[in-house]
Amino acid sequence: MRNKSTKKLLISAFIILSIFLLFNIIVKEVPLTAADHLREEIKLPNPKTDGKISIERVLSQRRSIRSYLNEELTLTEVSQILWAAYGITEKKDRPEKLRGGYRTTPSAGATYPLDIFLVAGEIESLKPGIYKYNSTNHSLIPVKERDSRNALFMTCMQPWIKTAPATIIYTVKWERITSRYGKRGAERYVFMEVGHSSQNIYLQATALGLGTVAVGAFNDGKLKELLKLGEGEDPLYMMPIGRKKDD
Repeated sequence: MRNKSTKKLLISAFIILSIFLLFNIIVKEVPLTAADHLREEIKLPNPKTDGKISIERVLSQRRSIRSYLNEELTLTEVSQILWAAYGITEKKDRPEKLRGGYRTTPSAGATYPLDIFLVAGEIESLKPGIYKYNSTNHSLIPVKERDSRNALFMTCMQPWIKTAPATIIYTVKWERITSRYGKRGAERYVFMEVGHSSQNIYLQATALGLGTVAVGAFNDGKLKELLKLGEGEDPLYMMPIGRKKDD
C-alpha cells in the first residue's frame, strides 16, 4: 500500500516538473512581438518650435567644435537636436507616402532614406547605449545597452568622438530611394539630404549653446557592425555633440 502511494507521488512530481520545464522552454522561445518592442521605446520631450535667438545670429555663430566640457546633456537638448535633424513638423493622413508627415529636412520624393542613431554616453535620464531615432513617434528605440563611445572611437580614431557625451550617426537604406530614383538617387539625392539634415544639427546645436562637428572619416565595416546594420544599409556621417568650451 505504501509502495503504491510512493509511486503515485513520484509520478505526480514527475508530471508537475515536466509541465514546469515545458512552460519555461515555450516562454523562452516565444519571440518578441511588435507590441513588446513598442514598450521598449523611450518617448522624448516635445520639441520647441520657437527659440530665443534669431536664425541670422545662429548662422553667423555656427562653427565646427571639437572640444567639449565634461558635462552631461539633458534629454530635452538631445530631443531638440534629433527633431531638428529629421523630426516631424506636420503629421499627414497618408503616412505610407510621407513616412509620418512633413519633416525638418527636405527629401527627394519624400522617400526619407536616412536613419538616425544616437550613441549616448552622458545624457541626463538616459542610460548609456545606442538608440535609433523614431521620427514618427519622436522616440528612441534601444539597440545596445552599454556605453559604446570607446567602440565608436575605434571606428574612426578621432578623440572628440570618445569625449563627447553624445554622437549622432546617419545611415542610409538605399532601397528607399533607389527604388524610385535609381542610380541618381544613390549618387546625388542621398548626399544632398544628409547635408540638409546635418546643417540643421549644426544650427540647432549653436542655438542651444552646444557644439558639434561633422565626421565623415571612419571604417564603414566596423561602424556597420557596431550599429547592427543589415544588408543594403550603410553609415554616412557622425556628429559628436557636447557643451562647447569658452573661447
